[in-house]
Amino acid sequence: MDSLDLIRTFREVASHGSFSRAASKLDVSKATVSKYIAELESRLGVRLLNRSTRAVSLTDAGSLLLERSKPMMEMFEDTQAEVQEHASRPTGRLRISAPLGAGQGDLPKMIGEFMGHYPDVSITLHLSNRSIDMAEEGIDLAFHFGPIEDENLIVRKLARRSLVVCASPVYWRKHGKPTHPSELANHDALTHSRLGLHPQWRFEVDGKPFDVQMRTRMDSNESAPLIQIAMQGFGVIYMPEMLVQPHVDHGELVPVLEPYTRNDMWLSAAYLQRRHNSAALRALLDFLEMSFKRQGKVAR
Repeated sequence: MDSLDLIRTFREVASHGSFSRAASKLDVSKATVSKYIAELESRLGVRLLNRSTRAVSLTDAGSLLLERSKPMMEMFEDTQAEVQEHASRPTGRLRISAPLGAGQGDLPKMIGEFMGHYPDVSITLHLSNRSIDMAEEGIDLAFHFGPIEDENLIVRKLARRSLVVCASPVYWRKHGKPTHPSELANHDALTHSRLGLHPQWRFEVDGKPFDVQMRTRMDSNESAPLIQIAMQGFGVIYMPEMLVQPHVDHGELVPVLEPYTRNDMWLSAAYLQRRHNSAALRALLDFLEMSFKRQGKVAR
């Protein structure tokens, strides 16, 4: 038994002058209290309490222990309260991973707002389109588009994102821009296997799902090579706007078929299954969910 628990039990007995009342206060049996007192006396090698059928009184050694243990117990209880408060208050550094395109969207702004609300939290934001091992690389939270299949991760859907069909200006000049999703079947597709868009691309026509069987020229589980190949003029991509918007803004990619594209690609946050996640991580997830909800894009 921990010495602090033994001393705490002793102090309750001394305070109440009774094993029974101390047991009631500590929510344990009278036998347990007697056992703890006997163990404490055995460890110290002295008798701490005088026991009679009517009352319990302190010996000289018991009086000394009661007096000297007071500041120690108060310090321990204060420290315990501080530690518990620290654990519940968002503090520390969060290491976050997100796709490259996410650096141009709402995410950095929301993270900045979060930091304004929680000044004791620091952020390391790593932008990359490659697959990561969260445990090995020490990542607390990773943002993804599309489905996530990893039983070691807890996934929280945050927001819907629109998909964009685009290709380079050179490609459209050579092959012509489609005006209806069905015309894409005649184009070279650069498909992203991890986004659930391979080999069919789904659109919305007259309020109903419309699937197009694509002629895949290249597929990859990462967006970066597909975007690069598309900018070189070798095919058409269908990806979340957050990933391609920087290239659209620079004229490297040109979107088409906007009236038909979907807005049901999920931006999700994934984190490792742990017994205790930090207060900072919980606060960030809740903050992002509320921020996206205000935009009307939160998961339903």
